[in-house]
Amino acid sequence: MSVCARDLRLRLGRAPILHGVDLTAQAGRLTAIIGPNGSGKTSLMRVLTGELAPHAGEALLNGAPIARQRPEMLARRRAVLPQQSALSFPFTVAEIVRIGLHSLAAGEAERGALIRAALAQVGLPGHAGRLYQELSGGEQQRVQLARALVQVWHPVGEDGPCWLFLDEPVSSLDIAHQLAVMRLAEDYARRGGGVIAVMHDLNLTAMFADHVLLMKDGRARAEGSPAEVMTDRLLSEAYGCELRVSHTPREGVWLLPQGARLAG
Repeated sequence: MSVCARDLRLRLGRAPILHGVDLTAQAGRLTAIIGPNGSGKTSLMRVLTGELAPHAGEALLNGAPIARQRPEMLARRRAVLPQQSALSFPFTVAEIVRIGLHSLAAGEAERGALIRAALAQVGLPGHAGRLYQELSGGEQQRVQLARALVQVWHPVGEDGPCWLFLDEPVSSLDIAHQLAVMRLAEDYARRGGGVIAVMHDLNLTAMFADHVLLMKDGRARAEGSPAEVMTDRLLSEAYGCELRVSHTPREGVWLLPQGARLAG
């Protein structure tokens, strides 16, 4: 089972955003989408989650066209953590997480237990009764992750694997919580679910991703394992600066900031 993009083309107004993008993300793996600002990463994710309709091409989730799946069915098969989630009204943390339970047929006791379990997973035990607006930006981001988790709590459902779509999931977090969130995503994939994450941190991508798509200017520049995609040449060309990839004792790659120099 997989999430696939086939020759995806997208326009927003008159502006072309995606230019024939192909991607195959397999369940059981963590797929990272990387690239500089404005490369089309979030737009691609929004097509793959059904939020945007492509101008041309096809997007499939578990073999079925995403555009033809009813919203309530999509909600059972995939959950989305957006870059930002602005709220105008006071909600408690538990009320935010409960939003992800709309499709779960369960009693109130079971729902409460699931909310507490999700908050514990994201490092926020005991926060259920707190007001969302009183939390730090990083804490709010983890509450939204808990909301996404309860929506697809079981990585494999009755009709196949479920999917987590994470748009910059560690952008507001300190290093300890970055690692915790990435380990949580990795564990979800290891248990049979699929994870697609838009990432800016290349080191975390190298540590945790099984599969990487490198984008620039709305096009897919490379796709494969971190070792195949995250090379000096490909990264330097995509990001417009000279980058040097260093290998660590464990399998994988690691980028050293002191090796980065502006091109030209």
